Amino acid sequence: MTLLRAVLVIAILALGLTGCATAPKDPAARAEFKAHHDPLEPLNRQTFALNLFLDHHLIKPLAKAYKRVIPEKIRDAIHHFLDNVNEPIVLANNLLQGRFKSAAKTTGRFVVNSTAGIGGISDVATKHDLPKQIGDFGQTLAVWGLEEGPYLVLPLFGPSSPRDAVGLGVDVYTDPFRYVARKQNYPTAVSSGRTIADGLDKRARTIEIMDELEHESVDFYASLRSLFRQNRAAEIRGGGAAAPTPPPDIYDDPGR
Repeated sequence: MTLLRAVLVIAILALGLTGCATAPKDPAARAEFKAHHDPLEPLNRQTFALNLFLDHHLIKPLAKAYKRVIPEKIRDAIHHFLDNVNEPIVLANNLLQGRFKSAAKTTGRFVVNSTAGIGGISDVATKHDLPKQIGDFGQTLAVWGLEEGPYLVLPLFGPSSPRDAVGLGVDVYTDPFRYVARKQNYPTAVSSGRTIADGLDKRARTIEIMDELEHESVDFYASLRSLFRQNRAAEIRGGGAAAPTPPPDIYDDPGR
């Protein structure tokens, strides 16, 4: 079973277990229980501890080395290229959500950055009033009215929900890059290299933010849960352009 399939199985099990969770009888505790929407907290905390261990001993050191060795201009070029490769997924979800203005901007960004931006290594589109848009299938499912389900921490993938876990699987399997690589007989290392580069790029851009948050948090797990849910709710509620600064999420989807 691949990691992504395991993620989807966990998401389905989480949906099934939600109804089995018992809310506290105390009114204050019940209100807190509903606000966090985290009936799987004991399991989530164990998974979070594993993810944090991997981050401290593997992901963060690699991200620091990447940031130290690779010049900033080259890191920015890699970041823009990875964003550009993901634009078809954003476009498809803009259309599925009926956000046609966002879809038009995403199309414009992809065309401009793929040409004038030399394959996407330069974000020329933003300078021409075509800001980066948001779009993933988890967000699409939310627009279609599917409930998110309980808070869920996935191995490696981090903060999520059953709805977003399913959305992640759909986005990965419908990614045009995946099919182009397969058709051109590119080795698996090419696709894996993109995934690793994307993960390192995102982690390198949040090192200082995450260090400060972890140092100042009484409960790091609860702080990240709150930040993730607020950021995700804002994305689903607002759609449209992406925030200029990435959210402080060390487990930002490495599979896209």
